[in-house]
Amino acid sequence: MPSRSSTAPGLGQWLLIAALIILADQFTKILVIGAFQLGDVRPVTGFFNLVRAHNYGAAFSFLHGASGWQRWFFLGLGLVAAVFIIWMLRRHGHQKMFAWALTLILGGALGNVIDRAIHGYVVDFIQVYAGRWYFPAFNIADSAITIGAILLILDELRRVRRT
Repeated sequence: MPSRSSTAPGLGQWLLIAALIILADQFTKILVIGAFQLGDVRPVTGFFNLVRAHNYGAAFSFLHGASGWQRWFFLGLGLVAAVFIIWMLRRHGHQKMFAWALTLILGGALGNVIDRAIHGYVVDFIQVYAGRWYFPAFNIADSAITIGAILLILDELRRVRRT
């Protein structure tokens, strides 16, 4: 295992960043819940709307129409993933890109877990579109997870290229 430099972020710093992601995610969702009714749409630009949507499923509304068991499944999956990610951050927090990826995924996953625990669904409010094509609504947590996943891929490509 590579030695850890004294300037490398420790677990506490990564958890603080994840907590900031969670706070930003939950704060924006509270604003949306307070200002929008379910289904409301407010155009912002010619390709971006603010909306209020409830996602009972996972990414792209996967299992949205299931009978309710998916709430507990995705809540449990998110918590198990969080424990695993924290374990990985403890071991690999010195690997900056990898740790950033894990931290973004952790913050996003826990932001959505909080929604599932409180509401039984995830609050989505960002809608991007082009003409008649609409990307499924998403939120800050989903954005963090997506950026984290991209960083994981880039980190692995960099690692493979070095060998």
